[in-house]
Amino acid sequence: MKIILLGPAHPYRGGLASIMETMAREWQSRGHEVRIYTFTVQYPSLLFPGKTQYVTTPAPEDLHIERVMNTVNPLNWLSLGLRLRRECPDMVVMKYWTPFMAPCFGTIARIARSNGVTKFVCQIDNVEPHEHHIIDRPCNHYYLGAVDGFVYMSEQVHGELKAYTAAPALFSPHPMFENFGKAVERDEACSRIGIDPAQRYTLFFGLIRDYKGLDMLLKAWAKWMPDGRKLLIVGEFYASREKYIALIEELGLRDRVVLHDRFIADEDVKYYFSAADALVLPYRTATQSGVTQIAYNFSLPMIVTRVGGLPEIVPDGRVGLVCEADAESIKEALQTLYDGDRLQTFKKNFAQERKRFSWSAMCDRLEEVYHMTK
Repeated sequence: MKIILLGPAHPYRGGLASIMETMAREWQSRGHEVRIYTFTVQYPSLLFPGKTQYVTTPAPEDLHIERVMNTVNPLNWLSLGLRLRRECPDMVVMKYWTPFMAPCFGTIARIARSNGVTKFVCQIDNVEPHEHHIIDRPCNHYYLGAVDGFVYMSEQVHGELKAYTAAPALFSPHPMFENFGKAVERDEACSRIGIDPAQRYTLFFGLIRDYKGLDMLLKAWAKWMPDGRKLLIVGEFYASREKYIALIEELGLRDRVVLHDRFIADEDVKYYFSAADALVLPYRTATQSGVTQIAYNFSLPMIVTRVGGLPEIVPDGRVGLVCEADAESIKEALQTLYDGDRLQTFKKNFAQERKRFSWSAMCDRLEEVYHMTK
């Protein structure tokens, strides 16, 4: 087939770009003709909460990536839609994670599909965003109604999707991230990221937004306060940094927390996951999380809250624990996780559990949806 992927890719940073590039490689390995059309403008600088949207590494030589899509220029949507209509790819795969993309993506899809050949299939992260705005529902209606089929990664997303469209939809769990490499020795990992190997570390990793519940984890940590163990908080602030720093001071955690508040380059991720004993995702809301799939790659035991699709990804008592989304429950889960040899037992279970999360299976489901739309 001739397949085009629309969404984030080099030079854009982050997990979404990694997903698109990994799927492109999987389809190339199957003999398909594959191109990625990514953004000239993804978010206007005024709307982007982080320090930069870009990586500085060279573009991957094994992929055909073109920067052709501008999310805020309707003339660009028209021209790219007409281009895709002329090019007649068999399948266009779109990555959808926020209603902000809906006007751009929906217009392109509506124009291109009019060739009667091209099918638009969406790998959908979220339907309803974690942080709501009044325009979310009309934007979702506009985009989701322009798509021929979907692959979703949690039952919560499927339930939300059915309120907008009856298009074919299949489940495939979020694949495991393998692009971050293999684990390294703990002492080396600690040295590379500048932390004391004499301490033990519990990890919070990822962009810091209020819905991710870092405040609940800090309160749980203050209740637990284990000797010889620190909370390693790693990620760029997309919420008020001052609010979290004030909470750390208020709870008396200045010496019990290590804060690396910056975006972590792909080549450095392995050091954080190799230095830590466990990962905590104390989310208030969730659909699924790419961070859990990094933990699967490094066999790092987890605590997740009972929200969205997180319990589907992390079965309670197998590779981690599931708890309620409040500070007391998170504290109790931390105590349980570090009791006896539970960490080592969970680590042994990863080999079996990670078999569920393959890129091959994800691409199979997307192709299956494509054939359902013909």
